[in-house]
Amino acid sequence: MLNGKEITVKTALSQYEIVVKANVLYEAGQYIKSLSSANRMMLVSDSNVYALYGQSFKNSMEINNLDFQTVIVKPGERSKTIREANRLYQCALEAGLDRNSPIIALGGGVIGDLAGFVAATYLRGVPLIMIPTSLISQVDSSVGGKVAVNHPRGKNLIGAIYPPRLVLIDPSTLGTLPERELKSGMAEIIKHGIIEDAGILAQLDSKLPLMLENDLKTQSEFIAATVSSKVRVVEKDEFESDYRRILNFGHTIGHALESATNYRYYNHGEAVFIGMLASLELTLALGLIERDLTARIYRLIHRIGIKKPPKSLTAEQVIGKLNVDKKRQGDELVFIMVEKIGKPLFTVVEDSSLIQRVIGDYLLQGSNWLKV
Repeated sequence: MLNGKEITVKTALSQYEIVVKANVLYEAGQYIKSLSSANRMMLVSDSNVYALYGQSFKNSMEINNLDFQTVIVKPGERSKTIREANRLYQCALEAGLDRNSPIIALGGGVIGDLAGFVAATYLRGVPLIMIPTSLISQVDSSVGGKVAVNHPRGKNLIGAIYPPRLVLIDPSTLGTLPERELKSGMAEIIKHGIIEDAGILAQLDSKLPLMLENDLKTQSEFIAATVSSKVRVVEKDEFESDYRRILNFGHTIGHALESATNYRYYNHGEAVFIGMLASLELTLALGLIERDLTARIYRLIHRIGIKKPPKSLTAEQVIGKLNVDKKRQGDELVFIMVEKIGKPLFTVVEDSSLIQRVIGDYLLQGSNWLKV
């Protein structure tokens, strides 16, 4: 699929294009010019990504006579804060951005979430353009309009659903992605294969090595398939009132792990892998899934690798973060589970000791569910 693919997102309140195309980053100015006539724009990127792709983006904008202000953010989840958002508001004001001025996010999930949150709230909303450069942002966070910053008590607790005007996904940027980040992005691809598209999971069984070896054609195909899967979910439930919650599979415990370790130990995908395995263990314990199916998923995830816990982490610390999970309903903690591929369940786990046991099994590093 090297010639590219355009995917249209249509919901009751929004419509936008997602372009999946190798080297589309070098055509960004052309796409942005066709979308906006504004004479002021702001690019948000982190220092690592900008060093790699900032000049190429700048060249594309200059060719199309587009002027923009650049704001550089420190890499990492710890930049996703109200304090950093406030700095971006100040930069937007100094740059003279008005309600027609796009904010452009060039980078991974942190940049997309942060810049998106600022776009959603500055002047009550300005156009947002996403140019995701990591696998996890290309297949997940750049699509669907979820934007947020973190709170000391939990991840993504302050945010909105604010659809972008355009998403430009360039799979060729994955060639500079560290192996750890590439593997992390596989979590969201596998998630979609489990909850929505069995074909993704079937293809991964044989094509996983090509994905991890940066085969551009294979990566482009999986990105397009995963984005299409997410679009189908978003179009059914843009504002996560019901069905869209299936996208949180693996994220309940995953987010708790990230938060409990102050976003310094796990990256997002590593935590989601563990969260998916934990959710499957809970589903097994409740008798809602066959072990043969979980074994197939375990084998696939173990081919990528499971992050071992830090020795200092306790089950109580993780559960403490679960207690402020934004997916709670009153005092009840809702888990996304699956009874078979493509058939997710919303399940309240009333037995808190069961949750503690599953988390404890992971922290002990010796449980059966961490082995194949």
